[in-house]
Amino acid sequence: MTPWRTAWTIARRDLSARFKGLRLLLVCLFLGVGALAAIGTLTGAIERELGSRGRSILGGDVEVAVWQRAASTAELQAFAAQGQVSGGIRLQAMARAGDLAAPIELKAVDARWPLVGKLTLKDGRSTGAPPHGEAWLAEGAAERLGVKPGGSVTIGGATLKVGGIIADEPDRLGEGFTLGPVVIVESGFPQAAGLTAPGAMYRSKYRIALPPGRDPQGVVDALKRKFPSSGFETKTRDRAAPGADRFVSRMGDFLVLVGLAALAIAGIGIGGGVSSYLEARRTSVATLKVLGATSGDIARIYLLQIGFAALVGSALGLVAGVLVTPLLGSALGSLLPVAPGLVFDPGALGRATLYGLLIALVFAAPPLLAARRFPAMALFRARVSPLAQGWRDAALPVGLGVAAIAGLALLTTKAKLVTAWFLGGALGLLVLLGALGWAIRKLAAHLPRPERPLLRIALANLHRPGAQTGALVTALGFGLAAFVTLAAIQTSLDANIMARVPQRAPDYFVLDVPRDQANEFRTAVSSVAPKAQVRMVPALRGAILAYGPEAAMTRVADLKEIPENAWPLRGERGLTYADEVPEGNTVTKGTWWPKGYAGEPLVSIDEKLAEALDLQIGDKLTIGLLGVERSARIASFRRIDWDSMGFNYVLVFSPNAIEDAPHNLAATINLPRQGERGSLLRALVRAFPSSSVIEVGGVLTQARDLLRQVSLAILAAASVAVLAGIAVLLGAIAAARASRTYDNVILRVLGASRRQLLLLQLAEYALLATVLAGVALALGSAIAWLVVVQLFEFDWLPAWGEVLAVLGLGLALVIGFALAASLPLLRAKPAQALREL
Repeated sequence: MTPWRTAWTIARRDLSARFKGLRLLLVCLFLGVGALAAIGTLTGAIERELGSRGRSILGGDVEVAVWQRAASTAELQAFAAQGQVSGGIRLQAMARAGDLAAPIELKAVDARWPLVGKLTLKDGRSTGAPPHGEAWLAEGAAERLGVKPGGSVTIGGATLKVGGIIADEPDRLGEGFTLGPVVIVESGFPQAAGLTAPGAMYRSKYRIALPPGRDPQGVVDALKRKFPSSGFETKTRDRAAPGADRFVSRMGDFLVLVGLAALAIAGIGIGGGVSSYLEARRTSVATLKVLGATSGDIARIYLLQIGFAALVGSALGLVAGVLVTPLLGSALGSLLPVAPGLVFDPGALGRATLYGLLIALVFAAPPLLAARRFPAMALFRARVSPLAQGWRDAALPVGLGVAAIAGLALLTTKAKLVTAWFLGGALGLLVLLGALGWAIRKLAAHLPRPERPLLRIALANLHRPGAQTGALVTALGFGLAAFVTLAAIQTSLDANIMARVPQRAPDYFVLDVPRDQANEFRTAVSSVAPKAQVRMVPALRGAILAYGPEAAMTRVADLKEIPENAWPLRGERGLTYADEVPEGNTVTKGTWWPKGYAGEPLVSIDEKLAEALDLQIGDKLTIGLLGVERSARIASFRRIDWDSMGFNYVLVFSPNAIEDAPHNLAATINLPRQGERGSLLRALVRAFPSSSVIEVGGVLTQARDLLRQVSLAILAAASVAVLAGIAVLLGAIAAARASRTYDNVILRVLGASRRQLLLLQLAEYALLATVLAGVALALGSAIAWLVVVQLFEFDWLPAWGEVLAVLGLGLALVIGFALAASLPLLRAKPAQALREL
């Protein structure tokens, strides 16, 4: 057998410096490896930042929060026994400067804050809690209020000096979603300003810095066991930002699947590109065999060529992936912690390279082994007597490659079940499309022959010896399915944004309206906007502690995992009471209590929560309210209109159950004219300084922007698979074009015109595209459903009209590519082409 050095010399001389014939392989690997490199590097960088900065993001090792009260003396002593403690208060408030007012998140901190890190101001100072009588303002708050350092703002009737503008707040990400920019004050300010009166809607937070070696989760578990009715909401440094951590995990799994999908689709292009390349080298292979080259020599020479091209394509993809990561990081910098600059993750880059080379091996092995199997004379006559296809020789390398890809994917992902389903589905799709190609060839061979010559020849081209039907069906099926997948994902996400961010909503939400000033509040609103609609409800906070049959109640603290769709069990939730069924609610089972009811405490529950917890009418429910347990019997289930942004409470109690607890009111205001917004806001801030007025329009805009960012990230990632699909389409059509040279030349010799040849191509691809349109619609829709519903837990809301339009566009592109690829064939001169065959 020829030595590897000699084989490389021959391979290098035969290999074009511009990789002519292997460019499809380069493009496919570039897209797939580049996508995986960027995905792995970015998600790894974010996860490392979340892990390494967990203490800084949280502001300690453990956070304990309670609503509408401060921690008791016993609770504070338990916190202090674990480590150093910093406590404070978070609440929604209104800040005013002159005639300008803005909703803010008031963050009151003690002298120990921050336990980890430092607050940085715009003037360069690194500091902690502000001095008495001063406040640190977020840049957004300063801009809305039109103030600068040295100016003053009024919050809750008390005036504060603007001590500085915040440049970097160390625990900002750990605070989560807020309804306004932050204003930081010293710990005693909320009480002095009258913002924490009994019933006020505020949350006390306590951060604990543990001694080295102490397990944060163990501390949390011990505190919950010691105070089971406290209603504690807890976080640890390992999950300092649970929402961000969950988003990164889900997005990372999705992006890896996208990268694998892009590589799988690209693999089809690699197989087609290698087949086309070796077909172009057919006479060279035959000549080498005539000169004494063995099958092993042929395999070595072309394995080196293809391997070198695969390495170059993978290397270019790695470079692109590393270079694009800072751009992605800057785009996500406001949402997630990403280290600036170039990020090198050897593990992610190594995995991307290995994926690319394994995919190249799996799809390049069959045509490469076929080239070494046939004798020289068979290769010389292959144009008129096509070579038989066989997979027996390729079974071992293909099987090993597929097993290695599956093993690598399952070992490096957290979502093993989703990944396993994806790998099984991708393999199933390849088998399905291969079987479909075989079925189309068999069906075309048995169909009656059309009378029109062009249609007859087009039908015959689908099943004649050497027909590329199988390769075209696989490539076109995946390519068109990618178009459908992208369209279905996009339209579903857009519909979810419209559905989850309601179009009809009140103009204002108002929190902490004093219960004894309800009439004064209505008067203040009507004096500015006489036709405004005001709705007021009692507002409390509490946590579900236990539920179920009275004799065998399930305690939430004992659950190892929260049941699916039982999100109200996580922490404290809004509570209210009412004499009548709330607006927008419908009782679906059970009965509502009469007005003035004074019997056993009752509660009405959202029917979806009741279904998730398998609750029945007559079961009991126990809540923790201000640190005290209260129980009520379930009287009814309700269907809630979540499409409006009115008051929608999962739990509504009979008044005698919770009305004696200290609480305030919440209100919604609907204005008939937009022009009354500014004057009403100023009037309410002056008349009710301890209340918080939230402009719903700004909240909706913020929510829509956040969802659109998520949607854009998903679509941008999915578009990589579409690009790979387009590359595969082009490659398959180009490979088919090469095999058509002989046929077109013979037809030209027999008198066929260029117009007839063009129509022949059009008819053949139209037949294939028509058959594959339905298959692509089903496959693409199924993949999109898995992404939207199973992975991201959105509703399945595709716009089928737009999906079909995109599929039609994909079909038009296929036919357009086919016709464009046919133009060089029409210009070929028969005499020259016959001499080169």
